Amino acid sequence: MPLETILAIFGFAFVTSISPGPGNFLLLTSGVNFGFVRSVPLILGISLGFLSMVFAIGLGFGQILKSFPLLYSGLKYCCLAYVLWLAWKIATSKSIGNDTNSSENANGFDKPISFVQAALLQLLNPKAWAVSLIITVSYTTPENYLNSLILLIFFFAIVNLPSISVWAVSGTVLRRTLVQGKRIIIFNRIMALLLVGSMIPVVISA
Repeated sequence: MPLETILAIFGFAFVTSISPGPGNFLLLTSGVNFGFVRSVPLILGISLGFLSMVFAIGLGFGQILKSFPLLYSGLKYCCLAYVLWLAWKIATSKSIGNDTNSSENANGFDKPISFVQAALLQLLNPKAWAVSLIITVSYTTPENYLNSLILLIFFFAIVNLPSISVWAVSGTVLRRTLVQGKRIIIFNRIMALLLVGSMIPVVISA
């Protein structure tokens, strides 16, 4: 793979990974509520969920989505429902998630999002499928397709994991400040609104 293509992959991966979106808002919120270490499954689920989509698109699943628009629409609304549920859990959380048995937080964001839940968020996200299609079309070569696809995923992973981790780290840094008083309640409700707001472009897109 030419150096200019590798650099282009790195640039695209950084911009798409570091920019605000549902996954990164969840990482920031998780970092605040649970710290970095307990947010690692969420980081891995978001990253590996997306990279598995790139691989699936590369093997032909993208053509299935093109051929069956109803499937794409179904993914869109399943993703919206899932994000709304996550936003509700976050908005109703009343304390830092140190004690998962706390009755005060029993109905809210009482434990970190698991690896499977994080991967599911990506797999239900039509925007992530669209980005996967863009990068497989743009950065693979027909004459050596499978090898270029594997290299694409590898290079994307190198950038994606540390980039999205920045959001969880940022949340962890804010943790000490937000633990005071009722700041965490306000923060969680703001993040829930941002999480829902981040889905608006997905819902209104054609």
